[in-house]
Amino acid sequence: MSSLSQMYKSKEKNGTETTVKKTFLVPLNELYVEPGFNVREIDQEHVEEFRDAFIAGEYLPPLAVEVTEKGVKIIDGHHRYYGAKLATEAGHEIPRLECKDFVGSDADRIAFMVSSSQGKPLTPLERAAAYQRLINQGWTPGEIAKKVKRSLADVDHHLQLLEVGDGLIEMVKSGEVAASTAVALSREHGPHASTVAADQLVKAKAAGKKKITRSDAIPLFSASKARRLVELLCDASEGTAGPEFIHIPLGVKDEVMSIIADYRSGINPGTEAK
Repeated sequence: MSSLSQMYKSKEKNGTETTVKKTFLVPLNELYVEPGFNVREIDQEHVEEFRDAFIAGEYLPPLAVEVTEKGVKIIDGHHRYYGAKLATEAGHEIPRLECKDFVGSDADRIAFMVSSSQGKPLTPLERAAAYQRLINQGWTPGEIAKKVKRSLADVDHHLQLLEVGDGLIEMVKSGEVAASTAVALSREHGPHASTVAADQLVKAKAAGKKKITRSDAIPLFSASKARRLVELLCDASEGTAGPEFIHIPLGVKDEVMSIIADYRSGINPGTEAK
């Protein structure tokens, strides 16, 4: 059986357009992790999966690295690195790891970590933090979207996630509320969003749920009541004398105000309608 190396060496004969991109075997003790650089939080279970893969002799893709004055800094492959260290501690020594050079700017490195398909998928908060790092470097949301090959709406949504408040962020971390629901709550309730979410979580847990859904946090207003209000206002507008006011007959005023009160109650759970 032939190999890519043999095919490349005889490329003039076989006409292949195969090229070479080198990787290197770097001693484990020459690699290092820069604190706070990785946008992903280290997941110990994921590290242990790589440990088992190393011990089993499975193929793993090379790490992306950058040579610095301190040594060889890992750009992508942190979980593989820690997995190799665990395998070595378990008695299955991994003397070297296959690595390849990463070439690019700081923004390129962040974008690479965001879009890399080799690492564990980013959580919404990790992705949001990565986008914020690019914002801090002077990138616009539109430029970030193009850089990481995501939509502008995706970038805006994740940046908004960082603004929902500490209480909601902790609930997102714990899995008690989805990131999209946290953003929706913040838009709907502003500074009261965390309090509303906490109240709804108590109710959800009392009902046997582990997390609050969007419908729990932001109850939908009755479609039938909304239609009824439109009907009442349409009827009232027919008797309006001027463009600035709608005359509501006494006979329907109570029903209109009752629907409005229900709407306010649904939008602001647990608060008084004003």
